[in-house]
Amino acid sequence: MKRFLNSWTGIIITFALLYALRGILPAAFLTEVVIFSIYAMGCSFLIGRLGLTSFGQPAFLAFGAYGAGVYLYYFGHNSFVAILVGILASLVLNMLVGSFMVRLNSSYFTLCNQAFCVVTFFIFQKALVKWTFGDNGLLLISRMKPTPFIDLTTPKGIYLFAFLVAVAVWLFYYYLMKKSVFGATCLCVKDNELKLRFLGYKTFNIKWLAFVIANTTAGLAGAIYTVYFCMVNANISNVNTASEAVAISMLGGAGTLFGPLVGSFLFIGLKDIASRFISHWEVLVGLLLIIVMLAGEKGIVGTLEGYFEKMKANSSSSTTALTKEGGL
Repeated sequence: MKRFLNSWTGIIITFALLYALRGILPAAFLTEVVIFSIYAMGCSFLIGRLGLTSFGQPAFLAFGAYGAGVYLYYFGHNSFVAILVGILASLVLNMLVGSFMVRLNSSYFTLCNQAFCVVTFFIFQKALVKWTFGDNGLLLISRMKPTPFIDLTTPKGIYLFAFLVAVAVWLFYYYLMKKSVFGATCLCVKDNELKLRFLGYKTFNIKWLAFVIANTTAGLAGAIYTVYFCMVNANISNVNTASEAVAISMLGGAGTLFGPLVGSFLFIGLKDIASRFISHWEVLVGLLLIIVMLAGEKGIVGTLEGYFEKMKANSSSSTTALTKEGGL
């Protein structure tokens, strides 16, 4: 089972099942789950592979969202181009921001990212209000035109597109985390950065590249978010939502391949169901997160991986013992 959770075939099968759920669960719910899982994947990678907890993810989400939104509102009508512009805008800004953020470690990194999120919210809400329209935002529904191949102006089209992007993102992170040397060096940075420096590695470059990759993934989610909701406003970068990506990552299992997907499914599900009955649905998410952390500390997927690994070890021990007895 652990091998399934860490293989490309597992990714394909899981997402095929997720797509099949479209006939059972609401398409809007599944689309949000997919977008949020892409958003949380970068945060999960930073926490699990580098040990860097970022409460600034809404800012990086907003980079891609406003990149796509500004293009659609002021320059063009093609949603595919808008998403590409959002990715490029996010990439450039993350390269600049990452050059000073990754110089910080531990809690300083966390706090400065959160402070940066506050600054970003102010910029989009107040400083650039002439172009972003602050809390009212950019309304794009009249600006978007049908696109060829996959029509992103329809619910079915945007879900299919988000689904295909998610598969590509997961395959990329599968290679990054499980097959690449870069993924291994990221773990080394987390475990013993000083020793890695002693061996001649430039840890700044490793952390900077990881930061750019992770947060550009958030920007990609932001661009898709804008196209899906046909609008973007300053609240997308609100610091009040800064804990969402971290909560999703920790709930599902930070640094695991399927953790963001499981965490997003539970997070969006709880929000949609609980918000119908109580106004402060976040309380339930917090309680669930506490229970999961107390049960395993590695999130749902991480705990399951450890459980299956233990079962495999016990099975191997039993087989070895039986073999020895048979030999005697």
